[in-house]
Amino acid sequence: MSKSRIEWLRDPITGKQGFSINPVKGLCPVACKDNDGKEYCYARRMYKRFKWNPEIREILPGFLFEELRAIKKPSRIFWGSTFELFHDSIPDLWRKDIFAMVGQFPQHTHIFLTKRPQNLLRWSPFSGNCWVGVSVTDREAAHITNFYLPKVEARVKFISFEPLLDDVMRYLYMRNLIEACNWLIIGAQTHPNRQPAEKWVAEIIDVADEARIPIFVKNNLKALPSNAFKDGKMRQEFPNV
Repeated sequence: MSKSRIEWLRDPITGKQGFSINPVKGLCPVACKDNDGKEYCYARRMYKRFKWNPEIREILPGFLFEELRAIKKPSRIFWGSTFELFHDSIPDLWRKDIFAMVGQFPQHTHIFLTKRPQNLLRWSPFSGNCWVGVSVTDREAAHITNFYLPKVEARVKFISFEPLLDDVMRYLYMRNLIEACNWLIIGAQTHPNRQPAEKWVAEIIDVADEARIPIFVKNNLKALPSNAFKDGKMRQEFPNV
């Protein structure tokens, strides 16, 4: 576990950065690809470059417990920053270990983000200290999210449009999702850098504003519409909880 540089993990009041923790090691079974069919996942790239052990394996719960116990103040903790924890190949027993750990540290906010929203339902409802998000990068992800995210029960539910690779507002039934979402994040593709169309970003923010959903615009976005700013600053808002 380590402190994370992810902007949306920071505490909006203190500015303190959150942590990332990876309870499963190995080469992630999800090969995220851009519109040209090229992989953009930095974690998979690192595994291949440095020839790390690709075997998928669980980190012992006792080790995770000690790492979490070392965090003295309430913090935001992102689980699985380098691995798809809700992939079909991951044993349910491992996820049970994770959620048991979450229950032992109720003072922290435990954040999960997945590209497999259909596999969230078996763990719903989530405990009150969990934020649960879905990555929506293209039309296929949008269609899946339309169906499953509204059915998930969690204190905070959010969508991460990172990287935003398509005009997803054409495929997302946002009117159905408005009550299902507490937060939206928008970001660009990095390594290699690929910026979304400015109008795509503007459309998402317009819908969020209409629904009064907080929006977090990541620093890696370059060409930004006017509605990405408020009082002269880039909008990096957090859920109202």
